[in-house]
Amino acid sequence: MQQRVLKTLEFDKIRNQLIEHASSSLGREKAIALMPSVDFSEVARLQEETDEAVKVLRLKGNVPLGGIHDIRPHVKRAQIGGMLSPIELVQVASTVHASRQMKRFVDDLQEVTEVPILLSYTERIIVLANLEESIRNAIDEGGEVLDSASEALRSLRQQMRTREARVREKLESMIRSSNASKMLSDAIITIRNDRFVIPVKQEYRSHYGGIIHDQSSSGQTMFIEPQSVVQLNNELQSIRVKEQQEIERILSELSALTADHHNELLQIVIIMGELDFMFAKAQYGSKIKGSKPIVNDEGLINLFQARHPLIPMEEVVPNSVTLGSDYTTIVITGPNTGGKTVTLKTVGLCTLMAQAGMQIPALDGSVVAVFGSVYADIGDEQSIEQSLSTFSSHMVNIVEILEKVDHNSLVLFDELGAGTDPQEGAALAISILDEVYQRGARVIATTHYPELKAYGYNREGVTNASVEFDVETLSPTYKLLIGVPGRSNAFEISKRLGLKESVITTARSYISADRNEVDNMIASLESSRKQAERDREEANQLLKDAEYLHKDLQKQMAEYYQKKDELAEKAKGKAASILEKAKEEAEEIIRDLRKLRLDKGAEIKEHELIDAKRRLSEATPELNQAKKGGGKAKPAKHEFKPGDEVKVLTFDQKGHLVERVNAKEWQVQIGILKMKVKETDMEYINSPKPVETKPLAIVKGKDFHVGLELDLRGERYEDALMRVEKYIDDALLAGYPRVNIIHGKGTGALRQGVQDYLRNHRSVKKIRFGDAGEGGTGVTVVEFK
Repeated sequence: MQQRVLKTLEFDKIRNQLIEHASSSLGREKAIALMPSVDFSEVARLQEETDEAVKVLRLKGNVPLGGIHDIRPHVKRAQIGGMLSPIELVQVASTVHASRQMKRFVDDLQEVTEVPILLSYTERIIVLANLEESIRNAIDEGGEVLDSASEALRSLRQQMRTREARVREKLESMIRSSNASKMLSDAIITIRNDRFVIPVKQEYRSHYGGIIHDQSSSGQTMFIEPQSVVQLNNELQSIRVKEQQEIERILSELSALTADHHNELLQIVIIMGELDFMFAKAQYGSKIKGSKPIVNDEGLINLFQARHPLIPMEEVVPNSVTLGSDYTTIVITGPNTGGKTVTLKTVGLCTLMAQAGMQIPALDGSVVAVFGSVYADIGDEQSIEQSLSTFSSHMVNIVEILEKVDHNSLVLFDELGAGTDPQEGAALAISILDEVYQRGARVIATTHYPELKAYGYNREGVTNASVEFDVETLSPTYKLLIGVPGRSNAFEISKRLGLKESVITTARSYISADRNEVDNMIASLESSRKQAERDREEANQLLKDAEYLHKDLQKQMAEYYQKKDELAEKAKGKAASILEKAKEEAEEIIRDLRKLRLDKGAEIKEHELIDAKRRLSEATPELNQAKKGGGKAKPAKHEFKPGDEVKVLTFDQKGHLVERVNAKEWQVQIGILKMKVKETDMEYINSPKPVETKPLAIVKGKDFHVGLELDLRGERYEDALMRVEKYIDDALLAGYPRVNIIHGKGTGALRQGVQDYLRNHRSVKKIRFGDAGEGGTGVTVVEFK
């Protein structure tokens, strides 16, 4: 990838934002060096790594990546025999500890979810617990060598503390003496050249004797080591030298131990750097609400609601872009500042981010191609970082692109052919697009030239697009419309700004008829597209509502029949228990009778007792009779009639026949649902009983069914009114508080007739049209008194 293209598409700004999410210098180093890959398998692997890191962050929230340092220089110096400083050794121990923590974290994570990529990294980490422990036992976090580092160091420091106490004791006696206030500048003990001294006035310097180590800037104060403490300071200094020698010996041992594990330490540095970088990409992907793209090596791009990652999320307008399947070239037209350049950069930047293993700011399922090269000729007039490109500079870039472009390239042209005579520029733009298209590259170009609006219609594999402009608000909407070329809005804008109609009419006369026809065609396309989008949204909403209602009804039906079966089984079990108890009582009575016959010679015959017992046994219900059959019963040969009770074999549920649909199918009412069922899938149970004279018996009879709706569509006027009259009577007998009568909209005659009849019915309390969800004016809702 060319560095100029990466800068033009602002990939360097993406890298700078990515650096902020790295936890260590190792991760930042890899982020700075990040470049898009052109190898398809490598891009796929990098995307899998980032996706796994995103999954871990989603599950755990954070990852233990603190305490990682770039210890490669320390390890190399130790390897050649150098002595590491205490701080360098602390960094080595901290990095070893971080690797051990990461290894444990991944091992624990395996119990929650599979993370094969992370596991492949941490399995290569060698735990250097002994090295870490040795360093931590000798040096604290601040880099101070501890007394516990060795017995010799502990002894030397104990001696040092004893000597220091003796020196201070002598000096304190001096500064507390009666004449100290006269001879001393201040009653304090201080240190010069690692030796304890007191501040003596210049005129009394000979009083204390000893060694002068320093004097004040004015020369009035001498910092003197009195003769009485010179020997003690000498002893203290000697012990300090031995202490430093012991510290160096300890540091040398630890450095040698570090050198012994140089290979393992360098491996830890490499792995922890990779992990830090991997999670930095994951955190950045979460920040921009990115998603893992589907990558391919066939030149296919299909971005869903893609956003430019450098524009604030609350301001950016997402757009969908498809390229590489039905067409390989998109020509975008539209007004300045309408979003054409942003669209170019969004596609280019999403491609570069995907090839760098980063998630892209688009919806899930977006498709991105892995290109061998990405070329961009973009003179962004809206950027303060770039000056306006001239026609010459554009052509220099285009010449370079045409020398290298091939079928595995993505080319982005901004304002192709601009900066010269419009007629020549348009011709040149068409020729350049033809050349790049014949090379097999994927191309997105923006232009102002109206001649290029027809380019998409005259070339196979090319489509037009435009950025939408709202004439009402005189501002762009930044929405990309693929398949619709942009049209001039100069006349509409001028009219809304108050330009006289006569001036606009004169201007229109100067435009050719072909141009007007093209603009009218584009306006018609835009209007049709907007209407189609509204219709699609409405249809999608209706489909969602219907699916939700269908699922809800299915759930209710399943719960109803499950409850029904549970109650039936419970009732059968209770009945069986009662009968079993009665059977045991009967057998006990029989035993008593037999005993009575034997004891007293009662005239009771044995066969009568056996017959009574048989009849009791036969009275016991067969609870699992249906289950013992081992399969579906064959439908009985019966001439079905409306109202017959049948069993639908597929669902193993009972229902009633409503009406015949055709020669082979019936409409069956099962609970609250109606469905079409084939005769071969039904088993006859019984027919409805003859209607009794008492209406009450009809209402409460279990075999009587009347629906909550009456559908009159397609009926003749007279027949429809007769059906309404009978239906109202049936609904009243069934005790329904409200029913619906479906008469449709049509001419309105049937609706008027039905409502006139209902208004005059003595049992009707109120009628109204259905709501939007009930059928609107095609349905009359009837409420009874």
